[in-house]
Amino acid sequence: MRESIFEAILAARSEKRSAVLITDISNGQQCLVIDEHLSGDLKPDDELVKAAKEALTVGVSRLLEYSGVHFFLQIYAAPLRMVVIGGVHIAQALIPMAVLAGYHVVLVDPRQAFANPERFPNVEIKNEWTDKALEQLALDARTAVVALTHDPKVDEPALASALKSEAFYIGALGSTRTAAKRNERLIGLGFTVEELSRIHGPVGFAIGAKSHAEIAVSVMAQITAVLRNATG
Repeated sequence: MRESIFEAILAARSEKRSAVLITDISNGQQCLVIDEHLSGDLKPDDELVKAAKEALTVGVSRLLEYSGVHFFLQIYAAPLRMVVIGGVHIAQALIPMAVLAGYHVVLVDPRQAFANPERFPNVEIKNEWTDKALEQLALDARTAVVALTHDPKVDEPALASALKSEAFYIGALGSTRTAAKRNERLIGLGFTVEELSRIHGPVGFAIGAKSHAEIAVSVMAQITAVLRNATG
């Protein structure tokens, strides 16, 4: 490994940014991928870079055969993050589950009566409007965003910000009818139907959940399935 690549990996880790190192097994040439920046003596095409980013999302290093050549994709993954929009009852059940699953959780809600240390101890809280907060958080491919307030003026700016990012999961609470009306408003903001297909809404797997805790279980399961490229 070249010294420049090693230093770039150390810098990315200190900044909690993800990176993937592509190595051509046949000749040792390497390319380091950090966001859209590529460095090294290996010049991968767009499809190989896409495969590397997909491996990064899953978070597992692996061998890859591409165009008759064997590559090793070494993952240097930033910590998993979950941005929860809304200090509601479902969030009180979901956040402990997410922490147990290895996520750093950030709770965003401009309403301090809902999102405060008394209701959510030991949780990073941002009492700001959601679009501003998510812009500061710099969402990446290791981030899940879950909107739970059922309030368009709180949820939808967050969803719009998430759709512009590489967040691996975007979910929103609400019925099928609510989701349809929400999509109409987001289309009015310039988003396409294809872009809106990234939103899991109604959020969570359809497991017949009734209580707040059961809904949280369905959400956590769906996020895990998306992260691991599973189906459910």
